Amino acid sequence: MPLNQRRADITWKGDLVEGSGKLRVGSNAFPEQTMTFSNRTEKQEGTTPEELIAGALATCYVMVLANMMKQAGSPAAQLDVGAVATLDRIEGALKITEIALTVKGNVPGFEAGQFEEIARNAEQKCPVANALRGNVNVTVDASLVS
Repeated sequence: MPLNQRRADITWKGDLVEGSGKLRVGSNAFPEQTMTFSNRTEKQEGTTPEELIAGALATCYVMVLANMMKQAGSPAAQLDVGAVATLDRIEGALKITEIALTVKGNVPGFEAGQFEEIARNAEQKCPVANALRGNVNVTVDASLVS
């Protein structure tokens, strides 16, 4: 029996370039989103599959990292994670080539090297990063802040 299953649905009308879709998530966590190819590749308006994957990775990763910090003896006072997904054209096809995670942590009692090592290890234990592994390069840039 799975621990959890989530659903998303999209209804698309028209072709790739002129068409559009309406994305809905089963949890109703956010309102229906309009998806278009031009938003994805040109206009930078609205959400995109890449932004949703970046958000999923950042959220999953920060949960794993928070747990690992507590297990290492010092819960983080605050963790800020940014994720940037890069969409590129490779051999004529679109591909998400990289997701760069930037992590800033306020963790009392930790030195920079300790934090950076745990931050890199957290990426290896993150279910979303593991789903992407072998297909998308995930990088981690971690630093301590006060």
